[in-house]
Amino acid sequence: MVTEIETPAALYTEAFAPAKPTPRCEIIAALKTITPLEGLSDEEYAWLADNGTERTGESGAIVFREGEPACNMNFILKGEIHVRRRHSGPMAFFVGRAGAMTGLLPFSRMKTYGGEGYTSGPVWVLDIHSRQFPAMLEAIPSMGQRSVTVLLDRVREVTRMEQQSEKLAALGKLAANLAHELNNPASAAQRSAASLFTELREYGDRKYRMGTLCLDREQSQKMQQWVERTRAEMSAYRRPSEDGPLALADREAEVTTWLDAHNIPNAWNIAPALAETGLPLRVLEEFAEEFDGEILAAAMDNFASSLRVERMAETIVGSTVRIFDLISAIKDYSYMDQAPIQEVDLAQSLENTLSMFRSRLQGITVLTDFDPALPPISAYGSELSQVWTALIENALDAMPNGGRLNLKTKLAGLMAVVEVWDSGAGIEPDLQTRVFEPFFTTKAPGSGLGLGLDQAQRVVSKHSGFLTVVSKPGETCFQVRLPLDQAQAY
Repeated sequence: MVTEIETPAALYTEAFAPAKPTPRCEIIAALKTITPLEGLSDEEYAWLADNGTERTGESGAIVFREGEPACNMNFILKGEIHVRRRHSGPMAFFVGRAGAMTGLLPFSRMKTYGGEGYTSGPVWVLDIHSRQFPAMLEAIPSMGQRSVTVLLDRVREVTRMEQQSEKLAALGKLAANLAHELNNPASAAQRSAASLFTELREYGDRKYRMGTLCLDREQSQKMQQWVERTRAEMSAYRRPSEDGPLALADREAEVTTWLDAHNIPNAWNIAPALAETGLPLRVLEEFAEEFDGEILAAAMDNFASSLRVERMAETIVGSTVRIFDLISAIKDYSYMDQAPIQEVDLAQSLENTLSMFRSRLQGITVLTDFDPALPPISAYGSELSQVWTALIENALDAMPNGGRLNLKTKLAGLMAVVEVWDSGAGIEPDLQTRVFEPFFTTKAPGSGLGLGLDQAQRVVSKHSGFLTVVSKPGETCFQVRLPLDQAQAY
C-alpha cells in the first residue's frame, strides 16, 4: 500500500490500444517476465500473445473504473497500476506492478471492479477477455491452477491489508477515546493547581490578618472548637452541588444574604465556598453569636479560603486518581506485560473495554448483569478485548441518539456466555446472516470496512466458541459462548 497525492478523476485519460501493434515476439518476451506464467511452453505464450489485446497509457491513464463490470484478465507487461477505492475509508491504494497477473481471473467470483485502476507512469498491459477463458483453459490447461494460486494469494494479501487497516482504525478510535478521557481530569488538575498557588498566597495573608486581631486564649479556643465541630458536621450534610447547579445557586443566594446581613465584606467571594459545604445557616449563626464585627468578617473570609484550598487539593487528587485508573484500565484492556494466555475475568474484561468508550456514552444508559458465580476462563485476553470492542462499538453505532446498552455474563453448563444488548433499530432479517461476512457493512461509506464482526468471529472461533446474533426492532443481542475448560478451548 502506498500513499500519494490524489489526482482529480477529470484529469485522467483512458488507456487505449497502441497506434501501432507491438511485434508478436516482443509481446512473448514481455509475457515471459510475468511471474505466474513461468514454465509455459513457447506455444502457450504465443496463444496469449495472439489472443490478447494490448493497451498502453501515460501516467494517470484509466485502466478500469470502480463499479464497472469486470471482464478482462490483465497482464502488466510494463509500469504500475494503482487501484484506489474512493468510498472505503482509510483503505486508499493497492498497487499492481510489472510482472503481475491481475484483474478478472478464471474461477473468480468478481463481478465488478472494486476500485479505480489508473497508471503511475507509462504502462503496457495485455488483456484477455473473459469470453476467451474456456478457450484459454483448453489451450493452456495449467492456467486453471495458476489462476487459483493467484486468487488465493490475492485473498490473503487483501485480507491482510484490510485487517491491518481495521486495526489501525480501531487503534485510532481507542487513542481518541483515551485522549478525550485523559483530557478532562488532566485539565481539571491543571486548573486547580494553577489556582492553588494564588489561593495559598491569599490564605497566608488572611491568616496573618487573623493574627493581627490579637485574640485571647479563650477566643482562640472557641474559634478552634467551632472549626473542628463544623468540619466534623460537614460530612453529614448533602452538598447542594450534588443536587445540581440550580440548588447550588439557591444555596449561594441564601448564604450571601446571611453574610450581607452581618456586614461581612466580599460576600460574593466567600459565599460559594460556604454554600458548597451544605452546612445549615444555624451553624454560621452559632459562630456569629460568639464573634461579631471585624473578627466575624475575618474568620469567615479565612474559613472560606481554607475550604477553597481543600477543594482544589481534592480536585487534583481526584483527577490524578482518575488518570491512574485510566492508565490501569488500558493496561488491563491490552494485557500489557502479560503472557498471551491468561485466566480472564470476563466481567472485568468487559468493564475495562467499556471504560475505553466513556466519551461515547453520553445519552446511553449502561446496565450490567454479571454472574458472580462465573469463573475465569483461559483465553487470549487482548484478543477477547477486541471482540468486546467490536460488539460494544456496533451497539453504540446502532444508537446514535441514545438508548440502552446492557452487558451480561452467565454460566451455561460448561460454557461462559457473554451478551451485548442494545436498544437500536435492529438488523433486518435478511441481513442477519451476512453481518459476519468479511467486508460486509451497513454503515455509510467511509465509516467502516466490514471487518469488525468478521474479526470478532475469528477470535471466538479460535477459542472454540460461538458468536451469534438475534435482532428485532429495539432489541439486538450479540451472544458469545466460550468453553470454560482450557483443553476444550485450545
